[in-house]
Amino acid sequence: MSAPDSSSRSSGYFAQLALVGKFSLGRLVRRPQAAPDAASRPNVLRQFLLLGAIGLGTILVLMVAFDVYEIGLMPARGTPSLWPWRIVTEFGQDEYVLALLAAGVVVTILIAPLWPEATRSRLLNFATHVQYLFFAVLTSVLAAQALKYIIGRGRPFVGGKANAFNFDPFNGTPAYFSMPSAHAVTAFALAFAVGAVWPRLRIPMFVYAVIIALSRLVLLAHHPSDVVGGAVVGLAGAMLVRYWFAARRLGFRLSKDGRIVPR
Repeated sequence: MSAPDSSSRSSGYFAQLALVGKFSLGRLVRRPQAAPDAASRPNVLRQFLLLGAIGLGTILVLMVAFDVYEIGLMPARGTPSLWPWRIVTEFGQDEYVLALLAAGVVVTILIAPLWPEATRSRLLNFATHVQYLFFAVLTSVLAAQALKYIIGRGRPFVGGKANAFNFDPFNGTPAYFSMPSAHAVTAFALAFAVGAVWPRLRIPMFVYAVIIALSRLVLLAHHPSDVVGGAVVGLAGAMLVRYWFAARRLGFRLSKDGRIVPR
């Protein structure tokens, strides 16, 4: 008698899992709420324009006045004492961050059918937040990879000397993938996303992002303007994905004054 019961429970679980998966994916692509979406557009556009203006201005100033000078202050590549920075910088590796976030989404969805309805609702709400973190980082990283290829900026000392204006657009090799810094993109996208979902974590997450950015400078992997560019791309990507989620009432809501607040 136990075999049929076990089979029934198994089929019931997979049926519930299919429903949970379909529900989770369907919400991401459903049509937005038109009225609050329209009200929030000017506010979001202002934020993007302000971020872009400040970011571009800072990048240009750094390229002209600081990039080469900063490179000269850093210890030589391969210096033994830099080993702590080599460990720290791995915490901003996009593959690791995305894999961890994807695993969080998958595990939450897999266990959700095993819990009662009330608990399942909380689990799915948590999964929605982790989905936002995942897509915020993924969108930013994909944009950064395209920009790296298009811009083609040489990393520090590529070509034999420190040169802030060593560009070879569409070069397509890692040596010319300096701008924007992918580690900075990942760290700042994650910091913004976590802070948007759990506001109390904003300060520690942005400290984390700054430390990751500094590690790229100390290891001579990027110029200062590269990490600023990475921060801008990461923040913009996370903001864009937050707007997408909020328009569909997933983890966020759009207030009447156009602000986006967590649900």
